[in-house]
Amino acid sequence: MRLHESDIKTREVLGWTGLHLFHYDASSCSQKVRIFMNLKGISYKSHVIDITTNANITEYYLGINPRGLVPTLVHDGDVHIESNDILTYLEGLYPDPPLIPPGFADEVATLMRYVDDLKLDFRTIMLRFLAPSHPPKSAEELERYATMGTGTVGGVPDTDLKKEIAFWTRFADGGISDEAARQSVQAFRKAFGEIEQRLVHYPYLMGDAVSVLDIAWLIYVERLRLSGYPVMRMHRRLGLWANKLSAHPAFEQEITMSPEFAAYVEMERKAMVVAGRTLQSVCKL
Repeated sequence: MRLHESDIKTREVLGWTGLHLFHYDASSCSQKVRIFMNLKGISYKSHVIDITTNANITEYYLGINPRGLVPTLVHDGDVHIESNDILTYLEGLYPDPPLIPPGFADEVATLMRYVDDLKLDFRTIMLRFLAPSHPPKSAEELERYATMGTGTVGGVPDTDLKKEIAFWTRFADGGISDEAARQSVQAFRKAFGEIEQRLVHYPYLMGDAVSVLDIAWLIYVERLRLSGYPVMRMHRRLGLWANKLSAHPAFEQEITMSPEFAAYVEMERKAMVVAGRTLQSVCKL
């Protein structure tokens, strides 16, 4: 999705040349775009936005991406947001090797929307079972989030920003309930079962070669596995596919946890085990 100039308050980026990627190491959507760029051999200027310190809701970054999400791509002064749209844009610029199979662009777009429809369920699971001590955003931070950007995408008021603020407001008010966690886990259980069926006859989700669909679903599978979802027990074919992709250098370098993050995940896991509040226990898997 290319932003209008009227959506952008940090005007300096309009004069930038080349490819610039605003991203964060542990952001799932950032990982997705970086894996795609690794497979294509695309070079870019890196701009790290540390979402753990709320760098994504500063005046500077909201002036580039009014939704305050990563990643954001700037190409010769044009600003592109939303990871799936960034991948489609880059595929047009760098068609080789093809990661959207020729003749299947519409099918891939539909299947990628399915991935995107699960993003709030994904976040629900991450906040409850991967990072349960993640602090809520304060009222002041939510106010900044709502007002520091233009609040528009494509030159019109952005309904997605309102959804983001509503999510974080609910989280600040009551955290993630058991019922909300169960519903989100069940949504993924259903999706994983459906996606696994695509692997019955082919090694990858769109056939004999890796595609953007494999990149997008691998990120979800790996993060849910980290959160305690028993992928191999419940979806063995999907688990074997994920193991194979995770060993590929273009994927491995992006999904490998830093020692600090690995230690944090292990600390949170142990606390949930002691409390009897793991994903498997809460969701009865």
